[in-house]
Formats: sequence, C-alpha cells, structure tokens
Amino acid sequence: MAKQLLSGNEAIAQGAWEAGVRVGTGYPGTPSTETLENLVRHKDVYCEWSPNEKVALEVGIGSAMAGARTLVTMKHVGVNVAADPFMSVANTGVNAGLVVLAADDPSCYSSQNEQDSRTYAAFARIPCLDPADSQEAYEFSRKAFALSERFDTPVMLHETMRIAHTRTMVEPAGVREDAPFRDYASAPQKYVMMPAFAVGRIQATNAREDALVQFAEKSELNRVEMRDTSIGVIVAGALYNHVREALPNASTFKLGLTWPLPPERLRQFAASVDKVYVVEEACRYFRDAIAAMGVDLSEPPAAPLPRSGEIFPSHIRASFGAELPSHEQAAQDLPPRPPAFCAGCPHRLVFCELRRMHAIVCGDIGCYTLGAVAPYKAVDSVIDMGASFSMAHGMELAAAPERTGRPVVGVIGDSTFAHSGITSLLGTVYNGGTGTLCILDNRTTAMTGTQGNPVNGLTLTEQAARVSPLMDAAQKPSMLDRPAGKPLDLVALCRAIGVDEVSVVDAQDLKAIRRALKAATSHTDRLSVIIFKSPCRLVDRTSRPSPRITDCRKCGSCIQIGCPALGKATDGSAEIDPTQCIGCNQCVQRCPFGCIAFEEE
Repeated sequence: MAKQLLSGNEAIAQGAWEAGVRVGTGYPGTPSTETLENLVRHKDVYCEWSPNEKVALEVGIGSAMAGARTLVTMKHVGVNVAADPFMSVANTGVNAGLVVLAADDPSCYSSQNEQDSRTYAAFARIPCLDPADSQEAYEFSRKAFALSERFDTPVMLHETMRIAHTRTMVEPAGVREDAPFRDYASAPQKYVMMPAFAVGRIQATNAREDALVQFAEKSELNRVEMRDTSIGVIVAGALYNHVREALPNASTFKLGLTWPLPPERLRQFAASVDKVYVVEEACRYFRDAIAAMGVDLSEPPAAPLPRSGEIFPSHIRASFGAELPSHEQAAQDLPPRPPAFCAGCPHRLVFCELRRMHAIVCGDIGCYTLGAVAPYKAVDSVIDMGASFSMAHGMELAAAPERTGRPVVGVIGDSTFAHSGITSLLGTVYNGGTGTLCILDNRTTAMTGTQGNPVNGLTLTEQAARVSPLMDAAQKPSMLDRPAGKPLDLVALCRAIGVDEVSVVDAQDLKAIRRALKAATSHTDRLSVIIFKSPCRLVDRTSRPSPRITDCRKCGSCIQIGCPALGKATDGSAEIDPTQCIGCNQCVQRCPFGCIAFEEE
C-alpha cells in the first residue's frame, strides 16, 4: 500500500482495522475524536458513541470478553470517568485484545486541566505504549492487540494532542489481519470481582507484572540510540522528535513502552553517558519512577524545563544552553482573537439574559463555557462534565440565593446532560432540591465536531453514512443494517425522574427566554427545568438576508450580544457584516428602539 500522510488518530484507526478490530466504542473528546470517526468507515467494524467514557469502556470490556478485538477511545479527563471499570479490568484480564486510547492535552488546548494518563496505566499495572509519530501510532496500534492477548491484559495506547493532530508519513500494509472471534467460556473466578475472587486475581496481576517487566527489558518498542556520550536523554512520545531537533548529538533512550519501564536497560544507559536527563511535559512520571530505580538524574544545566504546558524544541535548547536559531519575534501588537459563539448560536440569548439577571451560573463542559467570557461574563464555575446541576444543588444547600440575593442557575448542554448530568439531576430531585436548571439542547455535540448523542439519536454509523453519502457500498460501515438510533425524550425523562416543572423554550426567542427564566427563578419551593431548544448553526445552516440598521441610536445594546457579525462603524453606530450574518433575528430582538429590521418587516 502506498505511503499516506496521516494524523496520529487516522493512523491508529488504520492500525486497529488491520489488527482485526471488530468493535470500537468511545465518547467524543478532543484530541481523540477522529479515531472512531475514521475507524467506522472501514468494513467489518462496528463503532458507537457511548453516553460517557465509563459506559464506553464497559461495552468494550463486554465485547473483548465475548471474543472480539475492541478499541475504546477517550481524552484524558475521560479516563477519570472510566477509572472504575478501568481498574477492575486490569485485574480480571481480557479474552480478545482490548486497547484503550487515552489522548492527553498538554497546554489545555481544549480541556479544563492537564494530566498524564500514563499514571493510570502505572496505577492499574497495565502496559502503556507511547508512539512518537503517525508511523509509530499505526504500528503500536497493531501491536497493542497482540500484546493484550499475550499477557491477558488491557493495554493503554497513549498519545498527546501533538501526535493526534499532526500528520506525518505512514506506510500501512493495507491488509486486515485474520483475527477471528476468540472462544468464550464462563469463568466466574476470573470475571466476577467479589472480594474472594478479586484476591486471587491480584496474584495473577502480580505475576503478569513480573512477566511484563522481563518483556520490557528486551522489547524492541524501547530503543537506545548512542551518539555523544556526554549527554543522555530519556524521552517518549512526540518529545522524542523535539529532543532530536534541539539536541541532535545527544544520546537518547526512546521509550515506546512507558509502563512497565525496563530498570536494567535504563541503568545501563545511564552508565554509558556522562550525565542523563529526563525530558517530559506536564508531570514527573518518568523522573520519579526512574529516580526510584537508583538512576542519578541531572537537571538541565541552563534552566529548568517548563513545569506545565507543551514543551517545544526552543524550550529544550534554552534549558541546555544551546543557541537558538535565528528567527523573527512574533508581533506583539496584534489584537486578540478570543473564541466566540458562532453567528446565530442558540446559546447567545440565554447567557445575555442570565447576565442581565445577575444570576450565579454553574456551567458545564461544552461550547457554552464561552458564557464565562466577555461580553457575557455570566458563568461562575466550570469544573467537569455534569457538575453544573450538582453544584447548583450544593449552592442551594449553602443558601447562596438567600445570602447573595442572586438566583442560582445550573446550565448544561444536551450531550453533557446525557453524559453525566442525568444522575446529577436525579440526585437533586431525590434530595428534595429546588431552583432552576437549564438544558441547552442544540441537537448535537457541537464542541467536538457535531457528533451524535442520545438526545438527538444520531448514531456513529448513521453519521458516517451521512458524512460520506458517495462511499461505495462495500466501504460503508458493515453494521448499518442495525436499527436506527432512538432519541432521548428530555421532557419525559425529567418528568419521570420527578422534576416539579418542565418547560420547552425556543432558544432564539428573547421574550420567551426572559419569561421562562423570570418565572423559574421567582419561586424557592420547587425545582424547574427549562429546555432551551434550537439547533446548532453547524447542524442547521439555513439563513436569510441580513436585517438593515436605520437611525441607529448608538446605545450598543446589539453589540452586547457578542455576535461576530455585529460591529461599530467609525461614527459609533452599529453595523452588520453581511458575509457573517445569517439573519437569525437575535440583534433585531435586542435593539430597544426598533432600529434593526428585516426588509419584509
């Protein structure tokens, strides 16, 4: 098969398909999302988005137990969600190969925190593979399934944003491995994790760890490259390429298998160089583990490496006192370009009203996190998926509305509500909570690329068919003959749980939004859920001609909705950019003087 330019995610999908994967599950989360979106396009693979990462891994465990090689994908914070089954399946082991892709996000490009998911692999004592480019992402993806079955263990395939989204050359085989279903046999002592059986499985895990360490000592996944012996660098992943660029003469111990580490080989490498250094980002995972082996590690001679964020070749050069290549400094006087809601976004008017009400808003993970920034400045907290409703209940328990004189409102998106908001709402209802909770139903999982979710009912296989309507019949997902997805009825669910008041409001109708929020926050004796419903602009791209502005009073009210199509002319009056405006009517509703109107009106 000819060489291809592939991202790390595309390469992992190709490698998994060639390895004979039959099932792929996951939850969309940058930077891991595109892996399943590429895998589902292959024949003979069934893929699905799960409501959350815990469910995705549990589906994957069941699939692997039943004998099908399975890939489960998630971003680093999703590993936290999946930690419960993750730790248990590390004890039970697997039947067919089970690989968990964990995609980290140093520098928080699209995340609420930094973390090193390899610590989970070390914690659970399962193998962890760390590719340095797309070719290795492809190769390691293939090898991970064989390793999983050889040692009867799940395997973590670890990547960072730099690997996931950077395209490098890959030479795939293009041939799918013959990996038939493995036989299934009932084995309660292996798979039923009651205490008596769990104790026995821990002994099996101990024996597996010893075998894996011996494997690591000889594995070709780890590679020693001797050059100048005055400097030795231990490194893994994308940082290997940065070290080679910044310190081309340094000897390197490139770790491809990052758990377990090979103690003897690391000690031998340290003894073969004058000084040995560890280069890693956002953590001390390698440094602490290697130092515990008795290896004497040195600090970079010129300056410490950054403690957080991505590490680039310039950082490494500076830390080792190497001269930086000549370059032009980036311009310092450029205007900032913060992220903003799209023109016509159905979330915009809700946050305008919450700002006007001076509400305490517990937010959640999604596009609507932008409600925290100017011009809205309406969101007070964003912690994790599903936290908004739980935190709003906690604020109610702390009597925040009475003590501050401000209403407390929880805000969550439809996909996040299905992910982990349902149990938060259930806890509030169960414990007699009151207040106002809002579900922003824009009919998609917008922030990660408009994936389907349980609320809109669009499955991954259905989405793949829609995205590629011209695909040859033989290339289409083989499981498309399964029943279509079933959308979740939010109103029925809320009422079944026991919510006192449930209403559905058009998120593009300013007056209706104002009435609903005013009514819901006016009482303190019951719980109200408002479902603000209107499709995301990335899903519904219909538009009409822009409205016209006449006799502008220059009050700025329309500008304060933060629409990218609205701006100020040199004389201070409002103006509309027709290349961005989609005629959504939001600015028309916001103008207090009726200066903005459509031609037909």
